[in-house]
Amino acid sequence: MSLTPATDIVGTKKSGRPIGLLLVAAPVLLVAWMIIWPIISAIGRTIWLPDEGGAERFSLETYRFFFTDQYSLNNLSVTLWTTGVCALLLVLICLPIALYLRFAKGRLAAYVQGLAIFPMFVPSIILSYAVIRVLGPNGTVDLLLNSVGLPHIRSPYLTPWGPVIGLVWDNIPLTVLILLSGLGNVSNQSIEAARDVGAGRLALLWHIILPRISNSILVAVSFTVLGIFSAFTLPYVLGPAAPEMMGPFMQRTFRDLNDPTSAITQAVITFCFCIVFGLFYVRSVAKNRTT
Repeated sequence: MSLTPATDIVGTKKSGRPIGLLLVAAPVLLVAWMIIWPIISAIGRTIWLPDEGGAERFSLETYRFFFTDQYSLNNLSVTLWTTGVCALLLVLICLPIALYLRFAKGRLAAYVQGLAIFPMFVPSIILSYAVIRVLGPNGTVDLLLNSVGLPHIRSPYLTPWGPVIGLVWDNIPLTVLILLSGLGNVSNQSIEAARDVGAGRLALLWHIILPRISNSILVAVSFTVLGIFSAFTLPYVLGPAAPEMMGPFMQRTFRDLNDPTSAITQAVITFCFCIVFGLFYVRSVAKNRTT
């Protein structure tokens, strides 16, 4: 009689496997249809090109042109530069905010959290307009400086620093939330124990807090890179006409130059850079599930 419940439990588990697979089948098929297949199709369209007779032939001509064209390389370089600067600034800005929100109490902490999350609810086009009105030529900052007799500042609008300012402000909420979630793994007991043995604030941060949130920092940087590398609205409105980031570059190549093959090539190259950080994120998630 004692074997019957165990048999029933095993049987239930085995019979539940097809149901579990059916539950995940729909989203997996949707991802394969809307993400994986377009990627494979895009790669195929850039390496199988029609010849003069209309037949398709294997060719890396579009990739060869991209990596030998100085304008394309300049656009890729400014995209990598913007992404790296934004990721670094976001960690430097958001980590202190997340630390304060984790350990602070009271109404002021609630106000700080509200201000940190507020950019999430502001559309990118509104943010672009705000940056132009505040930091653009004859904007609010210029008017305030002029009113006290100070010289005008060089506006970051239409320079590579324009998209940096907008993208950093736009990505603060997600970065703060990810870091704050990671700080939830840091218990108050471990902090108090370290303080009892004489650890200062810097030692607490370096030896207790950072090792436990390193995975969250990696996830935050990965999400930031994936979002910024292919951003369009903020670089298009706030950035210079040349060199431009890959998002506006792809759109202009497709619409203005009417060259979809080159635009798809740029998209594939962008995807190859992004997938590196995507693999970091997947590895991080897999590591958490196995520990």
